[in-house]
Amino acid sequence: MKKKLSMILTSLLLVVSLVGCSADKKAEAPKEAEVVAKVAALKGPTSMGMVKMMKEAKEDEKDKDDKDKDYEFTIANSVDEIVPKIVNKEFDIAAVPSNVASVLYNKTEGNVDTLAINTLGILYIVENGNTIKSIDDLKGKHIYSSGKGATPQYALDYILKGNGIDPEKDVKVEYKSEHTEVLSALMNDKNAIAVLPQPFVTVAQSKDKNLSVAIDLNEEWDKLNKDSKDKSKMITGVVVVRKDFADKYPEKVKDFMEEYKESIEFTNEDIDEAAKLIGEYNIVPEAIAKKAIPHCNIKYIAGNEMKSSLSAYLKVLYDANPKSIGGKMPGEDFYYVQKN
Repeated sequence: MKKKLSMILTSLLLVVSLVGCSADKKAEAPKEAEVVAKVAALKGPTSMGMVKMMKEAKEDEKDKDDKDKDYEFTIANSVDEIVPKIVNKEFDIAAVPSNVASVLYNKTEGNVDTLAINTLGILYIVENGNTIKSIDDLKGKHIYSSGKGATPQYALDYILKGNGIDPEKDVKVEYKSEHTEVLSALMNDKNAIAVLPQPFVTVAQSKDKNLSVAIDLNEEWDKLNKDSKDKSKMITGVVVVRKDFADKYPEKVKDFMEEYKESIEFTNEDIDEAAKLIGEYNIVPEAIAKKAIPHCNIKYIAGNEMKSSLSAYLKVLYDANPKSIGGKMPGEDFYYVQKN
């Protein structure tokens, strides 16, 4: 009996010793190095969803006792300001149009991951007056738009073609480099028709009461896909990360995703406070933001839902024009799912 008891005690001591060694090994695991993630977003819904994070980053900078800065934010007027800096590794994380994410993936030979969808359909046909009732009414019209080579162009082309209208022959689309130029065209041409995203639709209507929303292009996209197998949705924007950055700083990326989700929830739920911050950061004026947020379709969709929705959307764009997504469909590693 004493021998058995001695053996049991010895075994228990061995287990405790092994557990202690295991704990020591875990404690000795190398800690991920601190890094300031350089984050870029476009003026509009993508940056509107980041304002809580931007506010917290600004507060960290003011706190002299807090030397650990987490993020450095840049708000750009054009995607052309972001793309080369992702390629050249000057930005680590960026909110970009969904097709541009695929273009970047192909351009960098796979060095871009998509973390989440952040904006669904926000495109509208706006006009001076009330003459456009359907897509058919756009035949023969002069349409102003921004976003050449990005979501606005490809979405408009897809919807026009889906309704039997040749975007090269049946309409004249004049592309401007920025949304503000489209707004200017609307103000100066009383017969103007334009493709505009929110919140710029709200901006336009605040300047000219005669402007009306003629067509919701998100609804038109859904009509064309209601019988399709994948039922793709229009996806305006996503947030991407450089793969080499994500591989080196996985905890940083995980933290960013959690904080970004909370920031988007804040923008959608606390509209008054979010609008105030949006105004402070010169994204759009506070009064405009307050009216526009409910129509901006700001979302946070990650994981498998992001993968299935985004891949279906990119397939539609690819079938319409392979160049729109960089020439080929991105690989499985484009979707940041297995690392969540």
